[in-house]
Amino acid sequence: MPHQSPLSLFGNHTFRTLWIAALASNFGGLVQAVGAAWMMTLLSDSESMIALVQSSVTLPIVIFSLLAGVFADNFDRRRVMLIAQCFMMAVSVVLTVMAYEGWLTPWSLLGFTFLIGCGTALHNPSWQASMGDIVPRADLPSAVALNSMGFNLMRSVGPAIGGVIVAVAGAAAAFAVNALSYVAIIMALFRWKSPPPDRHLPREPFGSAFAAGLRYVAMSPNLIKVILRGFIFGFSAVALLALLPVVVRETLVGDSFVYGIMLGCFGFGAVVGALVNSRLRERFSSETIARAAFTGFAAGCVLLGTSGHYLPSGGALFLAGGCWVVALSMFNVTIQLSTPRWVVGRAIALYQTGTFGGMASGSWVWGMLAERTDTAAALLSAAVVLVIGALVGVRIPLPEFGKQDLAPLGLFREPPLRLDLTQRSGPIMVMVDYTIDQADVPAFLAAIAARRRVRIRDGAQHWVLLRDLENPDIWTESYHVPTWVEYVRHNERRTQADLEVWERLMTLHRGPEAPRVHRMIERQAVSPIDDMPLKLRP
Repeated sequence: MPHQSPLSLFGNHTFRTLWIAALASNFGGLVQAVGAAWMMTLLSDSESMIALVQSSVTLPIVIFSLLAGVFADNFDRRRVMLIAQCFMMAVSVVLTVMAYEGWLTPWSLLGFTFLIGCGTALHNPSWQASMGDIVPRADLPSAVALNSMGFNLMRSVGPAIGGVIVAVAGAAAAFAVNALSYVAIIMALFRWKSPPPDRHLPREPFGSAFAAGLRYVAMSPNLIKVILRGFIFGFSAVALLALLPVVVRETLVGDSFVYGIMLGCFGFGAVVGALVNSRLRERFSSETIARAAFTGFAAGCVLLGTSGHYLPSGGALFLAGGCWVVALSMFNVTIQLSTPRWVVGRAIALYQTGTFGGMASGSWVWGMLAERTDTAAALLSAAVVLVIGALVGVRIPLPEFGKQDLAPLGLFREPPLRLDLTQRSGPIMVMVDYTIDQADVPAFLAAIAARRRVRIRDGAQHWVLLRDLENPDIWTESYHVPTWVEYVRHNERRTQADLEVWERLMTLHRGPEAPRVHRMIERQAVSPIDDMPLKLRP
């Protein structure tokens, strides 16, 4: 298939409008990040406190991402994003006023950056999941790459401009720029006519939706692999960004402008990484790309920790920026293309929880290590962890994304019922009878194990496999769902990729008809006489 540049997506009016608006918002966020990081160097001499600025932004994503993923999958994503952006704008305005008045302390600064991180946590799953509403599935990798490129394009110029703003007008001016930058994305979201969600079934209860996201990821080995590698990468790679203000201040003996230039080198490398990302995916496997990104970032940490001069430090950051965007965009795309639309927001949220959890904990760990030893030792230690992360792929390689058709199967039809049920009637017990020859039992057990994983992943509870003692050719799978509507939802979650498991079972079934399905509602009430001991019955 001929290579298609990601830039062709700019022909999509909706994507182009939102991308440009996000560009302005990212610019403000990066200017604000420079102001916050540099202001902390003025408020505190502690390396750990400076590194905690990075943690305060990423920690809310760890805490609230799954909650935001539930919102992304069950509510209008456009409204969720609007609420998040308006909240961040309000916090940024208050932060600006506090900075102008000189009222900020180290802990209050961390509090404001934490609140902005909360808004980011709410916004991100809906933003990422909305890409599938805006562009076709085949263009999703390009959309993710362009979003990464846009952010890092601003990273290449935003920090440098932020450094100038901080040097000339102070951190409060940087915070004011960030507050104004939300206007563009808020207006673009107001104008976007997002597709209405399919609501032929009632919205999932919050607790059920929360558990469904956890259950789906837990029963999806490929997603677990991506989240694990994302955690390792985030934990180790964040050392470079978290300790960069210290490197600039103490090793390079620079000011906020130099800090911005160094971040600009990182961002420029990330832009280049985003542009070559699609070509890399065409030529190499996901695991090969991941190992190269881990190793390349490790080399960047080593070079930054040992150079002490502007030029090699800028080169180290350029290399690290390219590896950063290649790794994280690949993880993101793999999650999105390995997850059906009904749960994609929650899957993205759990991936972000893992990756940003690694960043939040890593910022603290590397900051403490730098404080107890020195910055170079912390960066070299992070490089060692990155190399270990590359070696993990030998035993736990990443899956190749986009290989499965996750479109809804669409074969389920509600059966006609002779009992008058409501959607909340339950609990429902389902039993499916198979007739299996003795010679086919090993193949059947392998197929039904795959079926079990799909059942539980999609909401089945108390799944068991039974064998008839009097007719050993009869095997029955049994499971429960809480209500009738959850039974319907459970079946509508089946994807085209799941059909292969059912077809394997059908080739092994030897009955004259299709496997018989029993759908029963449980009743716990018994008559008083049935509840009496036998010796007391009349």
